[in-house]
Formats: sequence, structure tokens, C-alpha cells
Amino acid sequence: MQIGIDLGSRKAKFALLDGERIVRLADHDTVTFYKRYGRLAGDELELDLAASGIFSADELAGAAVVVTGYGRNTLSLKGAKVISEIRAHVAGALLQTGLRDFTLLDMGGQDTKVALVRSGKLADFVMNDKCAASSGRYLENMAAILELSLDELSSHWENPVKLDATCGIFGESELIGQILRGHPVERLCAGVNQTLVTRVMPMLKRFASETIVLTGGVARNRGVVRLLEEKTGLAVIVPEHPQHNGAIGCAHMETGS
Repeated sequence: MQIGIDLGSRKAKFALLDGERIVRLADHDTVTFYKRYGRLAGDELELDLAASGIFSADELAGAAVVVTGYGRNTLSLKGAKVISEIRAHVAGALLQTGLRDFTLLDMGGQDTKVALVRSGKLADFVMNDKCAASSGRYLENMAAILELSLDELSSHWENPVKLDATCGIFGESELIGQILRGHPVERLCAGVNQTLVTRVMPMLKRFASETIVLTGGVARNRGVVRLLEEKTGLAVIVPEHPQHNGAIGCAHMETGS
């Protein structure tokens, strides 16, 4: 058995694998999980996984544990192996899709990663962790301004209102201005989704492929998927468990992938 943990900025994700078979997936709000099951020991964070109830005592005792994510370098977990986020996400995409050649686009809560995968190996990558304007946090903020759920926001992609701001903060002001001009909410939602796609296009153009594998929480946004397909002219594949891809990849690393 292998346990994978992805400590994201918004969600902590967990995966239990038996070889290449996914046995269990779980996730918790990161802040809530840390407050309930974490404590500071010196300069390191200790997590009480047994108390969380995600894994049984036998699973924790017998499984190899691999950790990645936003909080991986401050974590103290006896016997755990720490790997980079990009390695975890590539491993997860390889397992979930079965593909060997593709461009991975991972859009998380606060950063975006693009990786070129050739013959099942990471060839190159780039990431944007300096600005949240091309991440899930941007969509959350825009949905709040529109007073909509993320699910409603994700359902629109046709005839988008043009939004030009490259900064998330200025983007909020621009969206409010377009609301005041009386644009229909459907077009405003499509405009928000299109803005996210526009911001990641320069990263995608660096690593051209015939197929894009989209992971992270943003992969659940149907509008982003459709607009990505239209903008790139490529097939966009969303794995069955896009938000847990990093945790799955961590566990899969222990199978010798």
C-alpha cells in the first residue's frame, strides 16, 4: 500500500493506492486540517494522521508515505518521503490517463504549472507562483463578485465579455465596471473563464503537444475546458480525479514509476 499526500494552499488531498489501484481518496480544507490535526514542533509541522481518521492504524503502519505540495518543506512526518509538486503531478497524470506524450496543465488554488512530458518522462516545465490571477483563487474571487457558485460560473463559455486586466486585483475592478454596464451574467462568466485561459496561453505555447492534460481544482470548470479547446485547437483531457492528481502521483511514485 502507498499513501500520497498533497498539502495544497486551499485543500489538503490524500490518496491510498494498492499498486496502481486507487483504494481511497479524501480531502480537507487546509487551514481547518492544520488547526485540528497539526502542531508546531520547533520549526516543523507535525500532523496527526491517525487522529484524522483518513487512514486506519494498519494502513499507516504498513504503507509507504510520499508528500508534496505547498506545505511539504515544513512537514515532519516520520518515514515520509518528500518530492516536488511537478514530479507528483506528472506521475499522477501518467497513471490516470495512460498517456506517454502530452502537455500537463495543472491549475491549483494559488499557482499554475505547465510541464512537457515525452515518453513518460518530464522533459521541461514552467510555473507561475507569483500571481494568483491565473489560478483557482481568481475564479473564487470573481464568483464572489458575481454572487454565483463556482459551478454556475463554470457553466458559461459562449460570447464572453472581454476582460483585459492581467492582475487579479485590477481584474475585480474591471469586472465590476462591466457589471455596471449591464452585460448579461452569462457573458460575464464566460469572460472570466476566458481571461484565465488567456493568461496561461504563453506558458502552453512554450511546450506544444497534441494533447493537454488538465488537472487541479480548475479542471472542474467546464467553461475553462471548452475555451482551452477552442483557443488551442487541441484535445483537452481531464482525468477522473483532477483535484487529487498530486496525491495520486505521490503514492504512484512508490510503485517505481
